[in-house]
Amino acid sequence: MGRGRQSRTTANDEPVRVVATPYEWCDPRTIKPREWVYGRSIQRGHLRAVVAQGAAGKTILSVAEALAMVTGRNLLGQDVPGGPKRVWLWNLEDDREELSRIIQAACKHWGITAADIGGRLFVDSALDGAILKLATSTAAEGLVINRPLVGALTDELLARGVDYFHVDPFVSSHAANESDNMEIDAIAKEWALVGKNAKCGIGLAHHVSKAGAAEATALSARGAVALINACRSVLVLNRMTEDEAKKYGIEQERRRRYFRTYDDKNNRAPPSDDSDWFRMVSVSLDNAAPDDADTGGDNMGVVVPWSPPDAFEGVTVDHLRRVQALIADGEYKDHPTSKPWAGEAIAEVLGLSTEKGAVADRAKITGILKTWIDNGALKRVQKRDPQKREDRWYVEVGEAPL
Repeated sequence: MGRGRQSRTTANDEPVRVVATPYEWCDPRTIKPREWVYGRSIQRGHLRAVVAQGAAGKTILSVAEALAMVTGRNLLGQDVPGGPKRVWLWNLEDDREELSRIIQAACKHWGITAADIGGRLFVDSALDGAILKLATSTAAEGLVINRPLVGALTDELLARGVDYFHVDPFVSSHAANESDNMEIDAIAKEWALVGKNAKCGIGLAHHVSKAGAAEATALSARGAVALINACRSVLVLNRMTEDEAKKYGIEQERRRRYFRTYDDKNNRAPPSDDSDWFRMVSVSLDNAAPDDADTGGDNMGVVVPWSPPDAFEGVTVDHLRRVQALIADGEYKDHPTSKPWAGEAIAEVLGLSTEKGAVADRAKITGILKTWIDNGALKRVQKRDPQKREDRWYVEVGEAPL
């Protein structure tokens, strides 16, 4: 063993010896591979944070992920390595009845039965008495970790064979100063130890700060950054923006049904350049009271995967040649409010509408036009508008398609 430097004394005047441990060389093929519980997002024995704005969909997403894990089914585009898992959801904001609504709506949508779950899903709620306070902090005593709770929780996780334990939200699982990095670091490390000792992944749902209300990132998480630093992965949720809605042809009043996720701090799996998109569909529980049967009962949101539309679906090189022919014979302008707009040539060839209310068609046209200008098939040219007697941007034919 190597030798470290010996400190002189501790606070109790007791000598302390520090010893450095030499690295032991090994064949990399003998190293135990990482144990993934869900896709490449949840790893056994490590922390994962889920960061989102309020009402962005993190609770219904966590339920959908839990159902994917307990059934072993790829519901949201993520595989479940090794088959069905055992998942424990501990919610500190919603009562058990509301959680049942969310879970049963998702099960109804996906056709999941009690037999499919097979007793592998566990659900608790603080509003129904299942209090979860891992730590408290007072001026008199400072930070105190609730050791009896940590021990009992670890024992139960092991006894149940839980693969993933999800806490929602993190801020309600402690009574410490959430802006104190030292306290939050200690709490986060305690959660990490629970995961390591219980051999399960730990998920902590977390809100963003007010400053991060526009575009959420890992650093938008409210309070001390120590939580994010302690996590192996940080899944970030963002609602669809107005610009994204225009780009994908989604009506503004419907865009809040869509959100995207990405891992903003995945230092344990290869990074992904693309966000995963989801939308919320409405599912009726058919639980209306006898005197109110016409309403159909509660309608709950369920998360399903969604892919942004491909502007070039069904578009061929022949379509491009025909658009180029129209552009060559006319004086088409670049801006969509100008007449004639270059997008009108695309609309004519593809049978689309440029009317203001045709949101999806206009988004498709705009995407195609931008791509053809970017790749040189069309080009923007500034020249004199004889009617306005000022310079305007026009669209002309660029390179011929191969």
